[in-house]
Order: sequence, then C-alpha cells, then structure tokens
Amino acid sequence: MLKEVTKDTFLIEILEDNKAKKILEKYQLPCLNCPFASFGLERLKLGEVCEIYQIDLENLLKELNEAIKSNQ
Repeated sequence: MLKEVTKDTFLIEILEDNKAKKILEKYQLPCLNCPFASFGLERLKLGEVCEIYQIDLENLLKELNEAIKSNQ
C-alpha cells in the first residue's frame, strides 16, 4: 500500500490503488491505454510521464496523495 506518491513513484504502484487509478484516468495519462507501455509500467515513473506529456505534476501529486490519505 502506498503511503505517498512522488515524481519518482512507479506507475504500477499507483495503479494498485483504485482511487489513484481514477485520478490518473482523469488526467488522461496516455500510458494507461498504451499497449506498449503496459510492458513497462514497472519502470515508468510518474514524473517522467508527466514531463513527456506536459501533465501538471504538482496538481496530480496533490490529488493522488489526498486520495491515498483518505484510504488510510
């Protein structure tokens, strides 16, 4: 179970939490639906993906961490 999401958190870890997964879907993270990315989710870091696709990392982290805290 995740305690905190950072830019260095691997996507595969985030996807284990249903609330967090829905937030990634809200931000339309392309890697979630990419057949090629599914082979490398354990190596993709959130910060790298956000940088590549110009996703607001700061707001995404805030939402993800709020969701995770509400699960605890």
